[in-house]
Amino acid sequence: MARLQITQTKSYIGSKQNHRDTLRSLGLKRLGDVVVKEDRPEFRGMVHTVRHLVTVKEVD
Repeated sequence: MARLQITQTKSYIGSKQNHRDTLRSLGLKRLGDVVVKEDRPEFRGMVHTVRHLVTVKEVD
């Protein structure tokens, strides 16, 4: 199964509380943090919510 490498590239300061909560749920705490998650619809939806704060790369 494919995996997603999610990197927080922008600060959450000034963003909505929902976006902050989504970043925390993904496991991103500060700028530059990187997490690797399975490519599942749940994570795709979370990434879509904060797409302006993160970059996503597919990893095998």
